Amino acid sequence: MPKVHLNKAYSPSEIETTLYESWEQNGLFKGPIRKGRKPYVIMMPPPNVTGMLTVGHVLNHAIQDVLIRWRRMCGDDVLWLPGMDHAGVATQAKVEAELLKENVSRHDLGREMLVEKIWDWKRNYGGIILKQLRRLGTSCDWSRERFTLDESLSRAVSTIFVHLYKKGLVYRGKRIVNWDPDSHTALSDEQVEYKNVASNLWHFKYPLSDGCGHLVVATTRPETMLGDTAVAVHPEDDRYRAIVGKTVRLPIVGTDIPIVPDDFVDREFGTGCVKVTPAHDPNDFEIGLRHNLQFISVIGPDGRMTKETPSEFHGLTREAARDLVVKRFEELGLLEKIEPYSHSVGHNERTGTMIEPLLSEQWFVSMKGLAQPAIDAVRNGDVEFIPEHWEKTYYHWLENVRDWCISRQIWWGHRIPLWTVKETGEIICSTNDPTLDPKYKSLTLEQDP
Repeated sequence: MPKVHLNKAYSPSEIETTLYESWEQNGLFKGPIRKGRKPYVIMMPPPNVTGMLTVGHVLNHAIQDVLIRWRRMCGDDVLWLPGMDHAGVATQAKVEAELLKENVSRHDLGREMLVEKIWDWKRNYGGIILKQLRRLGTSCDWSRERFTLDESLSRAVSTIFVHLYKKGLVYRGKRIVNWDPDSHTALSDEQVEYKNVASNLWHFKYPLSDGCGHLVVATTRPETMLGDTAVAVHPEDDRYRAIVGKTVRLPIVGTDIPIVPDDFVDREFGTGCVKVTPAHDPNDFEIGLRHNLQFISVIGPDGRMTKETPSEFHGLTREAARDLVVKRFEELGLLEKIEPYSHSVGHNERTGTMIEPLLSEQWFVSMKGLAQPAIDAVRNGDVEFIPEHWEKTYYHWLENVRDWCISRQIWWGHRIPLWTVKETGEIICSTNDPTLDPKYKSLTLEQDP
């Protein structure tokens, strides 16, 4: 009997790579279409083009791979469609960081040249994660790999946008958005990661304008008080019933702002008085709309204080302005106390930059009408959750969904298919580029940035 030499330890690199190549060459992962066979399809949640394999990916794709291989064994026509997400904010940030090493900004290059640089980066360095998924043994049909900026997918995005726009489900509005002051772009709620941050809770005294006492408000963001346009109390809070409709003198700024009744206020929290900054907080924004308050933007897109603030604050960072506000309150004898306080703060999930809630004109998708059919699909059994308890989370998310901010102030990604005729103000929403239409030849068309 011949002797067989076996290694003492299993060496995956010697076995698995060759085996995987054999599977691919023999078309074992390709999704056939056969008459009478049941289709079974999984669309791979596309990892970012900048991504690297994590334990989370391994777990997620192992589960998908088990389902896919099981269905193949059951005789179904199986397709596991792989792909990558262009990851607009993350990818542009990565390339811009490389350019900054050469003291070059995106504005030095312009849109077209920057986008070409990013495509070059994608071709040279992008997609490492897909190679890693191959190495992991995932049985995807790699012949059908997709990228979210493929021409056909870009056209699909434009087509859906035009469809929603014509149905009145897309609108341009000035609302509070998640603003990244480093990337200079708005982000959707899904792109924001909340982290628990150890900070302070500052308690400030706001004197009543008639000189008969003061109210105490508490805040984790002293710098925003420069944009306060009201103090809110609960309408059934007996402590403040007599002063609703009166005004307080806003320290440092010197303006008089109203005391308004609003059900949003939790009368059991703190003093039951809430400073209202409609331009820098989503809840305050809603209070501002209900009470027709003024919206004052005291922090700009660059994360610095605007000229809407007293002159000594102009151009200061948020942190420097915070320190100066606290100092001024202390000098005025209006700082009641400071106490340690941990709270949840939004950050860009890709770059880690602290988000600034900012009043900004953006494009939004109206979500309430779109959410209801998705809710109904689960309730009537068309969509099944495994395990079932995730239905509760799903319902909570969709029943409380806010309108979706879809515009971004970056250059890498899908452009909104809207053009404005400069001479007439006409808005053109089309899947085709109207600048190529002869009837607009003599006019100036500007595409939404």
